[in-house]
Amino acid sequence: MNQNTTLICLTPVKNESWILHRFLKSASLWADHIIIADQNSTDNSREIALQYPKVILIENNAEEYNELERQQLLINKSREIQGKRVIIALDTDEMLTSNFLTSPEWQTIINSPEGTIFQFQWVNILPDMQNYWLVEGKQLGYVDDGFVHQGIKIHSPRIPTSPNSSIIKLTEIKVLHYQYTDWLRMESKHRWYQCWERINNPSKSAIDLYRQYHHMYSIQKEDIFAIKPEWIQGYKDNGIDVTSTKIDAIYWWDIEVLKLFLEYGCKKFKKENIWYINWNEIYQKYLTMYSNSNNEIIISSGKSPIFDDPRNRFEKKVHSWLMKTQVNCNKSYETIENILKLLLGW
Repeated sequence: MNQNTTLICLTPVKNESWILHRFLKSASLWADHIIIADQNSTDNSREIALQYPKVILIENNAEEYNELERQQLLINKSREIQGKRVIIALDTDEMLTSNFLTSPEWQTIINSPEGTIFQFQWVNILPDMQNYWLVEGKQLGYVDDGFVHQGIKIHSPRIPTSPNSSIIKLTEIKVLHYQYTDWLRMESKHRWYQCWERINNPSKSAIDLYRQYHHMYSIQKEDIFAIKPEWIQGYKDNGIDVTSTKIDAIYWWDIEVLKLFLEYGCKKFKKENIWYINWNEIYQKYLTMYSNSNNEIIISSGKSPIFDDPRNRFEKKVHSWLMKTQVNCNKSYETIENILKLLLGW
């Protein structure tokens, strides 16, 4: 879109066929290149990606979840492209609001000097596809100056940030976030997050994990607004459907949680709020689905494993209390939470 600047979209992928067409159609409107790092997808994500001429598909063969490593793969690949590079790091459930087509902020992005960081507001779209709540401060854009990327395994920064970087906070162009349009998918992902944290950050409080991964239940009615027409009209004009979503109830995170149960035992995760679904039914669903393929997930010899709820009555009551207080968790529950943490190991 600018002869002196190359616009590059960086995106990690693992089993994202539910939304990948929409993402690639939208990103193709602004990106010169869309670099996709596919991590062992078992759906048709790779086949979808290869249908788009701007896609550069690279392999992420890692077995473990590691955001730092996957982002480094993407950044390294982008740096093979010569010249001035503007990088925008988006997940597949994210799209720029379509007013980028007309907003002066787009020229600001293109013409900013190397090292500039762009901070986007995040528009979290609700399942009705008509309303949203807003999150501030996502640093997703970057005029590449070659600085070394530094991050962490989970919830990592997506772009390099040097001490000398200037930050531009965009107010017109935002990011549409579709994670919450499929609420069950989001819950599956957040169940896995909690289990991953329990293994990789074992000292982290179960209460803190609950609050962190149930934040969406704290949104107040006064913080919900109608989606602005200018955020989506440009996509409609280009024949891109942005107001529906595909829900197929096949969530790879469920499989990963079942694997963790087999490796560590269900009791390891008894304080995580993941027991409101029937894991035995989940296991049987995926066992049947994959029994005749190369994607056998957890088929064991002998009788099927049992994934019963390991919580006692008190632990269930704690989860019930957390759920009831989450809607107003910004109020002071510090005393009760400290008692649960310090005296009872929560």
